[in-house]
Amino acid sequence: MDNTYKRHIALDLLSIGAVFLRPDEPFTWASGIKSPIYCDNRLTLSDIRVREDVENGLKMLIEEHYPEAEVLMGTSTAGIAHAAITATKLALPMGYVRSSQKDHGRANRIEGKLIQGQKVVVVEDLISTAGSCLEVVQALRDAGAQVLGVVSIFSYNMKKGMDNLCARNVANFSLCDLDLLLDVAVENKYILPSDKSRLLHFRDNPSDESWMRN
Repeated sequence: MDNTYKRHIALDLLSIGAVFLRPDEPFTWASGIKSPIYCDNRLTLSDIRVREDVENGLKMLIEEHYPEAEVLMGTSTAGIAHAAITATKLALPMGYVRSSQKDHGRANRIEGKLIQGQKVVVVEDLISTAGSCLEVVQALRDAGAQVLGVVSIFSYNMKKGMDNLCARNVANFSLCDLDLLLDVAVENKYILPSDKSRLLHFRDNPSDESWMRN
């Protein structure tokens, strides 16, 4: 996938507020950390044009990096719809992985048909520390799947997330990442040029709030 398409996705995400940048009025995460960025890729499903761009992009990433894929598995819950739509475009089966095992019925964690040894691509909406994504990968591996890797809509490019993926030998390819998105945001006046370094400072160390004083 060329950089032009990735920049197009970045502008899509900014235009509908799926990625919202607010360095002077930070959001508060559940952990209490102040964040200059908020990401809600569920909004891509509500915009017909952006949804089509995203699903076509995910299709292209899979065709380019995982051409041998046999089934797509979405992460619960944000990745499920994207996995379903992209699987339809690729004419592949899909399923999804619950955040935890059901406590009733068949007690499934993996929903949908998964054959032992099947080549799987995980569809995720957002990569930050990659913790939840890696839990899904491990659940699939435990079930006998051959996990080829992950595709995602957006990545923070956090060092912790990249290190976690590398340590578990999991590849991820994102439609857009924070570095590229900030370039597009500056060019289109969503933020000031001086805000870019503040956001990258936050990305590199979210627990260090000195970026708020810059």
